[in-house]
Amino acid sequence: MFGLRLRLPVTEEERQWVDEGFRRLHRMVGWSRTQNGPVVLPTDEFFPDPWEASEAGVEAIFQRVCGYMKVPRHEVELTLIPDDSDLLDMLPAYHHASDDPAGLHFGSDGDEQPLIAVRRWLLKDPLLLVATLAHELGHVILLDGGRLAREAGDMEPLTDLATVYLGMGVFTANAARRFRQYQEDTWQGWSMERLGYLSETVYGYALARFARNRGESRPAWTGYLSTNVKTWFRQSAAWLERETRPIA
Repeated sequence: MFGLRLRLPVTEEERQWVDEGFRRLHRMVGWSRTQNGPVVLPTDEFFPDPWEASEAGVEAIFQRVCGYMKVPRHEVELTLIPDDSDLLDMLPAYHHASDDPAGLHFGSDGDEQPLIAVRRWLLKDPLLLVATLAHELGHVILLDGGRLAREAGDMEPLTDLATVYLGMGVFTANAARRFRQYQEDTWQGWSMERLGYLSETVYGYALARFARNRGESRPAWTGYLSTNVKTWFRQSAAWLERETRPIA
């Protein structure tokens, strides 16, 4: 109307990368995983265990996330890393804004199973814990499964995209930017933390593409997205409805 066109919140390069990323994941893990799998939400339906900030609590969540991502729990080791551990410098991993990774993935080597290690500060935020575990399990699926080379230029962003493809995108998208309160002596304020490799706008488009590929026009799960991601989702979904067909 009035000559106005719907505009995407992402660049054309970003749009093409997401679309091609879904095609690559289709070839890697199969189309049924994204079409028929559940969209995991931060609700009692998906996480019925009472949360406790302990190793037992992390284990309970990890078992749930393994199940949703179809990674046998007994095939992956899990450990908590002290916040000041030197292990954090050993491998590139799920990026944290302070350059201290929230999680690490150590690939399988010979008879050794892949190892996922997460920082203890995540015990303070189980939603970020789920997002971190989902990303690291994405490494297990893609890297340890021989589907993607660690040397791939977009290995980390594609792993984030895989969390969307496999139904964990509500958590990883909401973790793309989080605010925390801080206080030092007489100073008090807010700082922004970012986890992951995709921006909120790219997550918004990726989730809209995910929904369209599943034939979902107004999915109820968008109610669990952060305000920014939901805005980018709606703009992207409107553009996709007018401009494109689902990826086949």
